[in-house]
Amino acid sequence: MFAHPDFDEHERVVYVREPAAGLRAIVAIHSTALGPAFGGCRMWPYRTDDDALADVLRLSRGMTYKAAICELPYGGGKSVVIGDPRRDKTPDLLRAVGRAVESLGGRYIVADDVGTTLDDLAVMRTETRHTAAATAAAKRPLPVTAWGVFNALLACAEHRFGQAGFTGLRVAVQGLGHVGYPLCRFLSEKGARLVVSDLDPARVASAEAEFGAASVPAGAIYDAACEIFSPCALGGVLNDTTIPRLKARLVCGGANNQLASQRHDLALAERDILFLPDYLANAGGVIDFHQESVDDSPAAVLKSVERIRRISAQVLDQSRRTGLRPLAVADAVVRERLDAARR
Repeated sequence: MFAHPDFDEHERVVYVREPAAGLRAIVAIHSTALGPAFGGCRMWPYRTDDDALADVLRLSRGMTYKAAICELPYGGGKSVVIGDPRRDKTPDLLRAVGRAVESLGGRYIVADDVGTTLDDLAVMRTETRHTAAATAAAKRPLPVTAWGVFNALLACAEHRFGQAGFTGLRVAVQGLGHVGYPLCRFLSEKGARLVVSDLDPARVASAEAEFGAASVPAGAIYDAACEIFSPCALGGVLNDTTIPRLKARLVCGGANNQLASQRHDLALAERDILFLPDYLANAGGVIDFHQESVDDSPAAVLKSVERIRRISAQVLDQSRRTGLRPLAVADAVVRERLDAARR
């Protein structure tokens, strides 16, 4: 474990098994230096246990960085349940997840993620106090991640193209789920021309009808003629194969861990493609959770998420002044805040 390439000094990694409930899960707590670890519960039919481990380690680290860059009083954690949510998810399994969270004594606060829902969190709450979406207003779904990505894109468009919106810009959106689809709406309202892809033909058809989007097959989105590429599906999509195919001058999206490895940040820069760290662009969820304890009205939540535009602009401005890539700038800010908290 300690030599795992994605370990990154995690504080705790817990394997959970409850055969009677059908639960096999891993909970990873990356850091509690700034506060209790916060992060979603992902349910996915991982090909191997090693794949599940790598995913939970990378995702929990990303949650630490999201909270730190946004100056929020939380650390980073994540849980992954190995299984198909369409077939294997049951109330017994969700209650078992809740017991696993409760056993950590408040070190980890669980939220919804890929394969889990706000209703699933309600079931977990029968076994643990440590969940997100516990207030009445928080139970109403809001497109907080998409709104955060949109605000990050506003800062990026001003930095890269010198304009306040997206008029005349083509944006290729990969993935039309809970992030990608509402992001298309926000972009379309600000004048963007959209190219979209998704594995679900119905979602593609809906985007074509509602936003006038052009569509391409899922594997062809990297070749789309566009100024902006916005990955909003799974991670690892920026790699040795896909980066040489990109036509975009800017990459900013909602997917976690978009870079297959850290070296691909340099590969993008060598092609003069600006990359905004995904953990900054998609930090809307952790901001939403924090806002629950301040003012959880929808308007207040979305207003709070808009800080992502300001922070993105600060990172990009410092990048321009120093010559460092935005990822290096943001990483340095995060490490400084974590080190100060530990001291």
